[in-house]
Amino acid sequence: MYLIISNSSNCPIYEQIKEQIKNKIVSNELKTGEALPSIRSLAKDLRISVITTKNAYEELEREGYVETIPGKGTYVANKNVELIREEQLQKIENLMDTAVSIARLSRISKEELRDMLDILYGEEN
Repeated sequence: MYLIISNSSNCPIYEQIKEQIKNKIVSNELKTGEALPSIRSLAKDLRISVITTKNAYEELEREGYVETIPGKGTYVANKNVELIREEQLQKIENLMDTAVSIARLSRISKEELRDMLDILYGEEN
């Protein structure tokens, strides 16, 4: 599994791993029932502590994205894709609400905000 870890990020490494795996599940790059690398294998590949990888997997399991079968491994859980999508939409809505509030305070127009979104999304006109 290809993951990118940034040591210069303010985000803890276990959180970076967790978010990237969640994104792979949400985008269906990792499918229900698919095995994740073992904790030791992923730690070795990423050159990080086994404890860090274990923390990421435990968080993913707590959130219902993966399930661990003792002695067999960790697998993508059979979580409702629509529920995952709804969670992501809610996060985006909250972030956009914050952006709109800041824009209003700064007297940034809706058009300027749309232009920023187009640029960030990679769809410049």
